[in-house]
Amino acid sequence: MGPSTPLLIFFLLSWSGPLQGQQHHLVEYMERRLAALEERLAQCQDQSSRHAAELRDFKNKMLPLLEVAEKEREALRTEADTISGRVDRLEREVDYLETQNPALPCVELDEKMTGGPGTRGKGRRNEKYDMVTDCGYTISQVRSMKILKRFGGPAGLWTKDPLGQTEKIYVLDGTQNDTAFVFPRLRDFTLAMAARKASRVRVPFPWVGTGQLVYGGFLYFARRPPGRPGGGGELENTLQLIKFHLANRTVVDSSVFPAEGLIPPYGLTADTYIDLAADEEGLWAVYATQEDDRHLCLAKLDPQTLDTEQQWDTPCPRENAEAAFVICGTLYVVYNTRPASRARIQCSFDASGTLTPERAALPYFPHRYGAHASLRYNPRERQLYAWDDGYQIVYKLEMRKKEEEV
Repeated sequence: MGPSTPLLIFFLLSWSGPLQGQQHHLVEYMERRLAALEERLAQCQDQSSRHAAELRDFKNKMLPLLEVAEKEREALRTEADTISGRVDRLEREVDYLETQNPALPCVELDEKMTGGPGTRGKGRRNEKYDMVTDCGYTISQVRSMKILKRFGGPAGLWTKDPLGQTEKIYVLDGTQNDTAFVFPRLRDFTLAMAARKASRVRVPFPWVGTGQLVYGGFLYFARRPPGRPGGGGELENTLQLIKFHLANRTVVDSSVFPAEGLIPPYGLTADTYIDLAADEEGLWAVYATQEDDRHLCLAKLDPQTLDTEQQWDTPCPRENAEAAFVICGTLYVVYNTRPASRARIQCSFDASGTLTPERAALPYFPHRYGAHASLRYNPRERQLYAWDDGYQIVYKLEMRKKEEEV
């Protein structure tokens, strides 16, 4: 051993006491921490046991209530099915009774209809219409209904161009607007974010009502003519027809509609004053005037010049009418109630005189309780494009010959 060995031993012995004291304090600290953790674990276990007992009690209380609720739900479902079956049976019985005892046609004869002293017209009025096609069909029934989506407000119009070569869908939302949506095809219109797929066509004047029509690449609509200096009332209750080229986006023709004192033709659609329609024969207009504020009038228009070729005073009443359309020269008027219920074709008028009121079918629309803001017939597809409180609907029609008995 060297001379430094005793010093090293003395140094180690002098430091062993403090190290042992630190280890003792560390052990005591760890024991206290473990005891605290054990106490917390015990508390958690007690709380878990208490919560589990409370959940068991809650479950035992809720199970009988759930069983009662399930029985009541089944009872309500059974009652609803029973009521639905009764309603369907009643509707079938009503349809059968109306078939066996059809409603009287809406015909009211007065001096205007019989050509008495009250007759007043411009040009050819109330003359029999000479068909330009061999179309001789009438509606037998509204066969089916398909709700496509909900787009826009409660009033509007959507349609296809019956003479167009594309599948474009035209949507005109609102009763006083100047922008139309154009969708490439029906599938794009039915998408959730449909507006992003549409192009927008803005017309120079806002349209009035929901009587617009897309026909042969043109948008036909009614507008209020501009007022004259001095605020004269000569143009009050008159409307101007506009022919707008959809591709060029220009107005190609306009004409003041030759009827004074226009009023809404449909008692349930107060915003529309002229309702334009297209069928196999061409362009038509449904309107009403103060001269006979109880019935609808029908006019045949020249789509090229907007001239009025013929006019008729129809027997179809304005009261409770909501929309109309033309098929093969026959006007079909749809009636409803307020509040809205099940719509029905209740009056028809054949301008050619081929279809008599006794032979005309008066079908209901399928089971849907709503109000039609517009109806557009597509002669190529033989179906109606309807706007019902913001919903876009397609009705497929079943046809028969006008000469066939109902």
